[in-house]
Amino acid sequence: MGRCKRVSLWSVEDVSVWAQEQYPSQLSTIRPAILKHAISGRALLRLRQHHLEKLGVDPGEHHGILEDILLLRVQEELENLNDIYSECFSS
Repeated sequence: MGRCKRVSLWSVEDVSVWAQEQYPSQLSTIRPAILKHAISGRALLRLRQHHLEKLGVDPGEHHGILEDILLLRVQEELENLNDIYSECFSS
């Protein structure tokens, strides 16, 4: 999936595609949970371990998924900072 769009703007389908690319072995659990709970990019960025438990994700996958979500959060924050910088220092 192209990473042109900010994570916070991802649709439920974008999140589903991301999960499919990242966790093909967990797709039978993750994809239905994403669709059932309408997990958009904004919601994805807020997921924590207890959410993964409630979604039925294999506990062995929690650490890796949470690391990947943390990377998405960092990416989102960097984009926010870049926007702020551009607004403050654009000519």
